[in-house]
Amino acid sequence: MTPSSLPFIRLKPKANARAIRFGAPWVYDNEVVTDRRTRNIDPGSICILEDADRTPMGVVAVNPNSRIFARVLDRDTNVSVGHAWLVGKVRAALSLREKLYDTPFYRLVHAEGDGLPGVVIDRFGDTAVMQPNAAWAERLLPDLVAALQEVTGVTHVLKNAAGRARGLEGLDDESGVLAGQAPDSPVEVRMNGATYLADLVDGQKTGLFYDQRPNHAFAGRAAKGARVLDVFSHVGGFGLAALAQGADHTLAVDGSAAALTLASEGAARMGQAERFASQQGDAFDVLGQLAATAQQFDLVVCDPPAFAPNKQALEAGLRAYERVARLAAPLVAPGGILALCSCSHAADLTKFRSACVRGIGRGGRRAALIHTGFAGPDHPQHPQLAETAYLKALFFRL
Repeated sequence: MTPSSLPFIRLKPKANARAIRFGAPWVYDNEVVTDRRTRNIDPGSICILEDADRTPMGVVAVNPNSRIFARVLDRDTNVSVGHAWLVGKVRAALSLREKLYDTPFYRLVHAEGDGLPGVVIDRFGDTAVMQPNAAWAERLLPDLVAALQEVTGVTHVLKNAAGRARGLEGLDDESGVLAGQAPDSPVEVRMNGATYLADLVDGQKTGLFYDQRPNHAFAGRAAKGARVLDVFSHVGGFGLAALAQGADHTLAVDGSAAALTLASEGAARMGQAERFASQQGDAFDVLGQLAATAQQFDLVVCDPPAFAPNKQALEAGLRAYERVARLAAPLVAPGGILALCSCSHAADLTKFRSACVRGIGRGGRRAALIHTGFAGPDHPQHPQLAETAYLKALFFRL
């Protein structure tokens, strides 16, 4: 469809057109003039966005079934969003990663941060795992896969349809293979000297959390000769990084037996099996059990799931982060380090840090903040979208 033939949507007079002109990437349903025509636009359609005076503002992807009514794709109203446009976006994303990483294991596309709203692509060598979390990406999925393969040369492309984002867009939760075939075993990924095993088919999200890479590295530097407790460990993220940098011993705690099995296998492949132990169970329960036996560690890391995935859950989420800090603080040996993480975009850095400090105080400890970490550069932040700047990691010396 040529730009001149695209349908249009129009902002209400009181909508904040100025913010959109200055880069805001989303248009909400209460900002758009809605009538029978706009309500009947097919989800995922490409349209022209106009301000209240009918001045074109950009090309957008529209979903009348979503609270996010439109996502800005391009400020140039003359572009045609198709294969060539997608190739340009993926090529730009790849160019950044190739400057930063020696091997093709990284987040290749970070949604709005890379100009592809709602699209997440993690790369594992010649396999990519895609999360098309917006209706437009689902609609253009064949073109997106073709562009991805043309630019990167990946052989296998998997679709991961898990997570709440697709539900908010009215999309299904059916994962599958989009090109090539699924790996028949976990993929080995090496980061910060550690060996991780990523289950790209049945693992959590895309199988591995690349976002914590720089925070794993910082924890590793602080872990030489240390006894390490890695809570909400998943496949061994912080614990294996610590072992790779000379930790004496790591105990990994997670609710998933499958994830801990992968963590143990990773330790074995590193030649560190004898220094690695795991304990399956509810993290809060295990923290309490460790405290009851007066155990202490030189480095304690807690990297829980998003306790505050949206504003409605913020207060309960902050209480949960405070509880984690309260339970973990007594487990840190004097002079040791406590690392507390949040992947909740609704809990900004100030609120999260305040909750952690309260929890540490309630745990009977005093703390000095020695480092604040964020997601790696393969997770570029859109400066006007908090969702792309979700990860925080606070390192305290107790």
